[in-house]
Amino acid sequence: MSRPLPVMIRGTGSYIPEEVLTNDFFAAYLDTSDEWIRPRTGIRERRRAGEHESTLTMSKEAGQRALADAGIEARDLDMIIVATVTPETPLPSTACWLQAEMGLDDIPAFDIVAACTGFVYGLVTAASLIDSNGYDNVLVVGAETLTRITDYQDRATCILFGDAAGAAVVSRSSDPSRQILYHNLGARGKDAKAVWIPAGGSKEPPSERTVAEGLHYMRMQGSNLFKAAVAKMDELVTEALEATGVKAQDIKMVIPHQSNLRIMESARKRMGLPVEKLGVNIDRFGNTSAASIPLVLDEARREGRLSQGDLVMLLGFGGGLTWVVTLLRL
Repeated sequence: MSRPLPVMIRGTGSYIPEEVLTNDFFAAYLDTSDEWIRPRTGIRERRRAGEHESTLTMSKEAGQRALADAGIEARDLDMIIVATVTPETPLPSTACWLQAEMGLDDIPAFDIVAACTGFVYGLVTAASLIDSNGYDNVLVVGAETLTRITDYQDRATCILFGDAAGAAVVSRSSDPSRQILYHNLGARGKDAKAVWIPAGGSKEPPSERTVAEGLHYMRMQGSNLFKAAVAKMDELVTEALEATGVKAQDIKMVIPHQSNLRIMESARKRMGLPVEKLGVNIDRFGNTSAASIPLVLDEARREGRLSQGDLVMLLGFGGGLTWVVTLLRL
């Protein structure tokens, strides 16, 4: 049973690469078009990391901006958590590389591999450790370089994904009104192959065959995921509202994982919320997996659409299959 966790989001930051890939980029060499992509996904462009950019470099930029926004130094951190399915290296964790880049020693650092729900998995993990272990400040980063695990000849997937990083400093809260009111995390491993990469692990280590067969690229069962996501997200929203007694109209913003605009709009309409209460940037950045929720959160805070005391719902469904919902007051 979920219980309130006495933490607040003290600061946020994000980073997006400069290179823009519009829908016309794909239409130039694939049998697709802006008229086909946009109505089905809501995406008109996405970003691609440059030659000298990676999950680590983007994590560092987003993390430093989050620290600056929080008004603290890297030395004030007690832990680093990075959520990603595109780590800097298979070993060690991206979080350990990030710790070194920030000039830190000794503090715990680890990655979470929960795909699209990864940032919120990390947020709840950080909050639980702050509550139980005496930590004060944890940096949680969601960062992905998805364009490097995407098959650019597969028109069903290559149009969806972009690169970015988002970060938050999660801190102990002495204000009882600023807390995570509710959280629900889950997974259904029997559907793991709905989104997966067949090779590169211990079952199928890299070889000439796996490279030739494109087994290091992401595979996805799009239609099955769409149906499952709509049903599960409706269920998560209903359970969260019933458990907390919160009314949908009291929520300042719902920030879903940016998977598909139609899925997000379905959740918004079922909640009876106006368009402005749905956090959306999929049109400009595509699906950035673990980076998507902190990216929207940071953008909304910087633009003044969210401020201290606002009630926010974070909502996601993705590879694993994993799901998550949280209600928090900023």
